[in-house]
This record gives sequence, structure tokens and C-alpha cells, in this order.
Amino acid sequence: MSNDISQEKYEKLKEEINFHNYRYHVLDQPVISDAQFDKLLVALREIETLHPEWITSDSPTQRAGIIPLSKFEKVEHPLPVLSLANAFDWEGVIAWRDRLLRINPAVANAQFVVEPKIDGLTVVLHYQNGMFVKGATRGNGEVGEDITSNIRTIRSIPLRIPVGGKNIHVPDYLVVRGEVFITLSDFDSLNKKIIENGEKAYLNPRNTAAGSLRQLDPAITAKRPLRLYAYNILTSSGEVPKTQWKVLEYLKLLGFSVSEYSERCEDIQKVLKLSEIWQTRRDKIDFEVDGIVIKIDDLELDKNLGIVGKDPRGSIALKFPAREEVTKLVDIGVNVGRTGVITPYAILEPVEIGGVVVRQATLHNFDYIFEKDIRIGDRIFVKRAGDVIPYVIGPVIDARDGSEKPFVIPEYCPACGSHIEQMSGEVAWYCMNAACPAQLVRNLEYFVSRSAMDIVGMGVKIVEQLVEEKLLGDVADIYHLTMDSLINLEGFGKKKAENLLEAIENSKQRPLNRLITALGINGVGEVMASELAKKYTNLDELSCASMDELLTIDGIGPNIANQIVEWFNQERNKQILSKLKEVGVWPQITKSEKTIEKDMPLEGKVFVVTGTLERFSRTEIKEVIESLGGKTSSSVSKNTDFILVGESPGSKFDKARELGIKILNEEEFIKMTNLS
Repeated sequence: MSNDISQEKYEKLKEEINFHNYRYHVLDQPVISDAQFDKLLVALREIETLHPEWITSDSPTQRAGIIPLSKFEKVEHPLPVLSLANAFDWEGVIAWRDRLLRINPAVANAQFVVEPKIDGLTVVLHYQNGMFVKGATRGNGEVGEDITSNIRTIRSIPLRIPVGGKNIHVPDYLVVRGEVFITLSDFDSLNKKIIENGEKAYLNPRNTAAGSLRQLDPAITAKRPLRLYAYNILTSSGEVPKTQWKVLEYLKLLGFSVSEYSERCEDIQKVLKLSEIWQTRRDKIDFEVDGIVIKIDDLELDKNLGIVGKDPRGSIALKFPAREEVTKLVDIGVNVGRTGVITPYAILEPVEIGGVVVRQATLHNFDYIFEKDIRIGDRIFVKRAGDVIPYVIGPVIDARDGSEKPFVIPEYCPACGSHIEQMSGEVAWYCMNAACPAQLVRNLEYFVSRSAMDIVGMGVKIVEQLVEEKLLGDVADIYHLTMDSLINLEGFGKKKAENLLEAIENSKQRPLNRLITALGINGVGEVMASELAKKYTNLDELSCASMDELLTIDGIGPNIANQIVEWFNQERNKQILSKLKEVGVWPQITKSEKTIEKDMPLEGKVFVVTGTLERFSRTEIKEVIESLGGKTSSSVSKNTDFILVGESPGSKFDKARELGIKILNEEEFIKMTNLS
């Protein structure tokens, strides 16, 4: 090849190869042969050998062969990557639609988009000036793992958009959400190859796809037949379509693969008809789906409907009927929950259900075992519905040979040896020993968890160790741990002990709603704890609340109200609260914080937080801002008043500077709010 080839010709050759790659891997409509494509690729490599300074990240040669990583770095998503609430039948979908109608009557005229719920792995793709720059897993919805090198190997993902020189506007910054998966036919071919090589076959397409994306060596990922369907624009620096249907069309024009099975429906009745079609369609298509996703088409209406917990109200997943299999019930075991409930579970002869090998299944409760006449040694039907824990449907009576044994409820708790009892009027049986180590470990594990008191470094193994050493008898004992009590424990050095004690001390500053969550009252999770914290200024007030008073709070019914009253009436719980108060774990919300506007320094101000803060977790800073009258947003816009910047800020920081938004560091925020 001549050394005087121009860079312009090189760029045109890149564009041509990317176009043919798109025709082959996205449209499945190649216009040249494989041999011709290979010649183009060889020509490109020859040019890049002569001019390595011309190589950019969108070159087709950069998809694979990158140096293996030692670990995956964490990536903060520009907006939360939300999950979906589930419905398991048509009644559940109608109930969802009716809830939306009560919130916003405009839903009555809404159109819907129905998309297949692909059983794959969610990824988030970042494009800067049209070029793919970063790819991440969903992670916990706020922070994922940087898998950019592996994403590059997936040929259905464009490295530059739009593909093929189309005249389509692309915002300077665009973040796309999609699902990576392996088709059933590709999975079968992959398994045939590895079996021929004497290797162990993969169990199912979903786990294989997920495992492929988390390979530290991108060269391994490149060998797996991964594909992607894009379905959402997470955020953008410029204008994008205002309806979900237009978003799908726009993504397709940019060069992304979009499911051909996505459809727009005029009303909820059309959605019903389509859901019936999907019951048979699911067995005919070439990829695993475990349901359909129903979305409000109008994205502005969807946004106005808001979020409940971690789920957008404007979308719901309708799960398909479960898959069933028959296997042998080898034995019945029992677990002890954090409230002392004794729960039976089935120990199974391993069986594959919907691509997953199942070894255990729930039996719900002891009454269920007797009602179904389930016996040890039975052949039983086991059902697995999506991600729901597999459960036993019942025995195959005709398969019995007389060797089966009826189950007998144990007399004693398997964890502590105490007698178990059935409470009057309840189905459940309980271990009545408040000091039962199994209950204690689970209570402690929940108390220190991230959504509760967030004591960093106190995982379940540490909790088990401290209980075994009799250093913890209840959650309040955490605050009596000392350097002397920790330093001589196995696995503890001075630094580890110091870090744990510091984390424990820091947890004393958690707000009231977090402590209410941490107490583990039945029926009271994060959302309900926040509602209680709005009503009551401290635990003294909450402990005196009556049933009638609690029932006035939105979302609390008779059962939860009774659980709250009963929890605070138990003598052991009163003792724990007294101990927590003594050590200073007793957050207060003053009346002025709830009612007096002049004491709200952030009243009406909108904040965006980016980067890692030293003194606050993301949950904590949100709570602080809202407690002072402010609001938090996940995206920067002209309506943003302040952007609070920590270490390693993302693109939000750059956008804020462009818009001239006031930028605060952590110290400036603390000074502004008089928190020091």
C-alpha cells in the first residue's frame, strides 16, 4: 500500500466498514460478502500500521484485543437507572392503570408502548460528540461498573453515531440504556463449540451474557455472541423525542438495534390483546423474554407521574406465566428469620427451570405442607416465575411408591435449641428466644445495612463473629464496642478496629427515618419510615402513637399500624430504645424544622449533586437538602439553582458551567446551611 494515502480516505474507509458492520449485525441485511468485508478490514489495518497517530476509538480495529483489566472501576450514572414494578396478571395491569388515573386523570387518554422484557443484562452507553466513550453495568441503579472495553467488542453497538453518514442531529452528550443478551440459536451454537472442545456447557443465555460482560479480558468477551437492543435515552445535552415510540425510532435512525417486537397501543385494551399474543409469541422468538414492559408513551406525562421507591410509576412489567418442572423432594429444612419466624424450605434434587438450576424452593409455611400433603421423597411440581424465588406447587400423588415420609414440625429452633411456638390466630411458628443467634444476626445485619444505619465495614461475617464472641446481644450493643473488645479478635488489627469504630460513631448522625428503618418493624420499610419521620419528631413521640393516629398517615393500614404499636409495647424493644438513647443514637426533628419557613435556608432551591462527597453519602445529602426545604434533581437544567460538587464530578459539572449555574463544594454547602 502507498505511504501517501490521505487521512480523508482513511476516515471514509472507517465509515464504510462501520456502515457494513451495521448492515450485518444490526439490520441483518449485508450488501457485501464476508470476504469483501475482510479485505476492507485488512486495508484499514495496513493504513493504521503506517499511521498509528490517526487511530481513534471509533475505528473498527479497536473493538477487541485491548489489554486485560485488573479490576472494574465504579461509574456514577448521570441519572438513576430505575427498576420496574411487576404485575403477574391482567388484573395487576388494570390496577396499575387505575392507580395512575387517580394520580393524573390525563392517563385516561394515554397511549402505551409495549416492549419485550428481555432476559439479559442492562447496560448504560455514553456518547460524547457522537463517539462512544463509556459503557457501564446498571449496578445498584446509581453506581455501576465500567465495562467500556467489553462493550466495544459487541458489534451491534455503534462506536460512532449516527451510522452511515446519515444527516441526523445528535446531542453533544447522549446516554442510552439497553439490554445485552444472547439469542437462543447463538447460545446453542456456542455450547456445541465448547462441548466439542471438552469444556463444560453454559447453563443459560442470561447468565452467559452477564458473565461475558464481566470478563476482565475483552478478548474473551469478543468471542461471545453478544447483542444489544436499545430502548431508552437516560439523559441528553440536547433535544430528543418526547414520546417513547419516537425515542425507539430515533435510536434506530442513529444506528442502534431496536426490538422489532415493540409496538404502540392506542389504549389499555389494545395492550390486553397484545399481551395475549405474547403468551404464544414468547415460544417462537429467538431470545429469552420473561414478560413484556408496558410504558406510558408520553414521556412528559411519564415524568409527571413520578417515582415510587425505585420504580417509575409510568411503566410496569407484566411477567409471563411461570415455568414448571417436576423433581424429587430430598428433604425439608427450616430457616429462622430476623423476627423469629420459622420457615420451611424444600431441598430438591437439582432441576433446570427456565435455564436456571434450582436446588431449593420455598414451602411458604408448615400449614401449606400439610394442606398439600407434601411428603419427603415425593415427586413434586416446582414453579419459577421470573426472578421470584422458586416454590413448590404440590406433589405428584400417582408417582408415590410408599417410601415417602410425612413431615413433622420440629419442636426446637435449629439455631438455638429453644422451643418453637405458634402464636394464637397466626399461621407462622416462632422461636420465642429473643437472644436466638439466628434472629440476632439477621437483625444486626439489617440494622447496619446501607439503607438503614449504614455502618461501613460491618458485613454479615463481622456480625456473625461479634455475636459468636458474645460482644453483641442486641443492636444497641454495637455502640458499646471498644478498641479493647475488637483488637484481639481474629482478623482485626488496629486500623480495621479504628475504621469500624469510626463508622459506628458516624452512624449516630443518621436522621430519624433511617433509624426507624433500622429498627426492623414488620411492614415498615424505607418509604414508610420517611412518612413516619414527617409526622413525629423523635422515637419518644412515635412510641406513644395510637392505632387511630397512625391510620391517618398515608399508606398505613390496620396491620402495619398494629405492628408499630405492638413493637413499641414489647418490653425488650423498650430496653433497646433506652440503650440507644443513652449512647446518643436518638435523632430529633424539631417542630421548627417541620413548620417554620424562615428556618428553611434552602426553601425552593433545586440542587444537583455530582461526584463523591466526603461527609455525606448520596442518600444522606438528599435527606439534608430536603430537610432544609430544598429539592434535589438528577439532571442539570436552567431550573437548577446550585450544583454540589464532590471528588471526580461527571458531565453534570461541565453542563453546569456552560449554563452559568452556581457551583458549590462541600465546605461551601456546609457554611451556607450552617451545618458545621
